Amino acid sequence: INSVIGTTLWGYPKADISGWNTVDTSGLSTWAARYNSDTSWSYGAMGNYANPSNPYDLDWGIYNVTTHQIIGDSLYIIKLANGDYKKLAIESLVSGIYTFKYANIDGSSTQTVTLDKSVYTGKNFGYYSLQTNTPLNREPTAANWDILFTQYTGFIPQPYTVTGVLSNKGVQVAKCAGVIGKDTFVTWSSQTFYNEMNTIGYNWKTFTGTGYSIQDSLVYFVARANGEIWKMIFTGYSGSSTGSFIFSKEKLYTPTSTPDVEVSKIGIVLYPNPSNGQIVNLIYNIETSTETPKVIICDVTGKVVLTNNLISEQGLHQYLISTKNLQSGLYIVTVSTEHAGAQQKLVIQ
Repeated sequence: INSVIGTTLWGYPKADISGWNTVDTSGLSTWAARYNSDTSWSYGAMGNYANPSNPYDLDWGIYNVTTHQIIGDSLYIIKLANGDYKKLAIESLVSGIYTFKYANIDGSSTQTVTLDKSVYTGKNFGYYSLQTNTPLNREPTAANWDILFTQYTGFIPQPYTVTGVLSNKGVQVAKCAGVIGKDTFVTWSSQTFYNEMNTIGYNWKTFTGTGYSIQDSLVYFVARANGEIWKMIFTGYSGSSTGSFIFSKEKLYTPTSTPDVEVSKIGIVLYPNPSNGQIVNLIYNIETSTETPKVIICDVTGKVVLTNNLISEQGLHQYLISTKNLQSGLYIVTVSTEHAGAQQKLVIQ
């Protein structure tokens, strides 16, 4: 969803997709809105709330291992940027074709749409405007870009529109803070690179009341999908009125064969997130057996509030995080080995 322009999504709590004809929005002001992940391109607002105990649940629908089809089971309410409210359901994904429907809350002006993924081959996303009933093919081929300068919804800890930098799928970033002599600092090979798209993010700058100050002694190393390593240093930001990002970039490494940078072999998901004091499920995937991974949870000051070793065998694993002793606020959950890692933000309400 395009949350920056005001689009808001809610999962309909009173029925599944079978309740299409009886939708009512009484109590909507008490429903929890749903948001895109700010760490992964793979989890949108209609895919970020799947049941972690069911590996075939995609949030909006269920994957059938026999037919290899995804059949929709969820019903959503969506508020558009123009203030209109619609009901929305993704009905299926079959042979690369999405079928979805939307209508006014009272059922009028129903639209049933098919969207063929092959039209967007080589791109991360296809787009559709519910306001104009129009598919949009607006994104460059994914192989042709590395970082995106944009606005998106971050969690600090509540959902908030931020302006920052997101990295493409296949691009990894190492963040180095407190660097002395940042202009000559090039020791990228000893850094841990992360897959999370918001590793650069927005907080390399701070609003001072009259303008923006840039964090001093901060260096980013960016590993492109082709193995090249680039160094980035931000030096300025003009503000949202003009949106100018000012930075230096320098290529440090061009691969002649296999990239030297370690490719992360860890993927993580946290659920539920935000958490209201429940047990939080940490689902992590080890693609290959490696050193013993660790989970480390830090608060916003960098204080470690939990650390523990995890199972290192290849495959999907679950670790239960007890949040009963954690204060409300934002935490950073890191699963890492000596050479690879993954991070997610965890909000405790």
